[in-house]
Parts: sequence; structure tokens; C-alpha cells
Amino acid sequence: MALEFITHPVFGAIDVVFIPLINAFGPIIGVFVIATLVAFVITLANKLLVDQDRLQFLQKEMKGFQSEMMEAQKSGDPKAMAEMQKKQMEFMNIQKEMMFNSFKPMIVTFIPIILVYWWMAQEPAITKLVVQLPTVAFYTLLVPVFHAFYHQSPGVPHQAIEWLGWYILCSFAMSLVFRKYLGLKGGM
Repeated sequence: MALEFITHPVFGAIDVVFIPLINAFGPIIGVFVIATLVAFVITLANKLLVDQDRLQFLQKEMKGFQSEMMEAQKSGDPKAMAEMQKKQMEFMNIQKEMMFNSFKPMIVTFIPIILVYWWMAQEPAITKLVVQLPTVAFYTLLVPVFHAFYHQSPGVPHQAIEWLGWYILCSFAMSLVFRKYLGLKGGM
């Protein structure tokens, strides 16, 4: 109850922005636009807050270290293993830097995105959304795997996804597009 009171003005602001969109274009397009905006904000935060060249360099260093470690383990040479143990502390620092760089965008975007997501989970027009997929898309997008972890509500057709599945699908697809367009390097 207290949390609803605190966030009510936020939901009011979100309502002003997204309810006209949902009313004008329907919940399918509305969720797509929301997912697109969230994907853009996250990708832009990654672009602005993470040094992409440094991240790519660190990833190459880690890959090289892992290759050396595998070779040392396969050889069984105690000297090579001892040398890798010495290098391990250096690479733990590299791993720490990579993790810190990965968390910077999340720290900035976490609260606003959680508020939007929470609003979506409370909005009846969105929570009733069911998207019927063609058979090819249903299996190509691995929706049965998704359904193994997230069970459908009773009465939802077999080859359909609900609002959460639609949101994840749209967000993932648009994130890939924005990452390519904005020239982000490295992993997600």
C-alpha cells in the first residue's frame, strides 16, 4: 500500500505518456513501442557510459588468458601451472574492471526501467495481451523453451505468448538493432 502511494505520481506520469499510445494503436503496438524505448535507453546508456574500445581490449586479454590456462592444464606442466597462478591475480583485476564497466549502465537505468515494467504489469490493457504466433515463428523463436520457464495463463492458446513474452521478444530484437546501429562492441 505505501509503495503504491509513493509511486502513484510516477504512474500518473507514465499513464499520460503511454495510455494514449495504447488507446490509439492497441496493446500490441503499445508494448512494442515501450520495449523499443527501453531497449534504446539501455543501449544508449551502454554507448555513453562504457568505453567500448577498452572493453574490447579487456575481452581479448581475458580470452588469451583463458587459452593459456587451458594449454597449461592440458600440458600438466607444474611450472606452467605455477606461472598461470601468478598471472591469475592480474586477470582477476581485469575481470573486476570488465564487471564494473558492465554495471555502470545498469545502475543508471535500473530504477526507471523497473518503474515502467511495474506499470506494465499493473495496466489491464497490457496484462490481457495475447499475441498469436504463426507456427514457424513459434518454433523459430524458441517459444516452447520460454514456456518451459514461464507458464501460460489458463485459456491462452498453445501458440501464443502473453504480454511478458511479447515484451521480451520485442526488447531483445530492438536491442540487437540499436547495438548494431550505435556500433557497440563486445557482448551484451
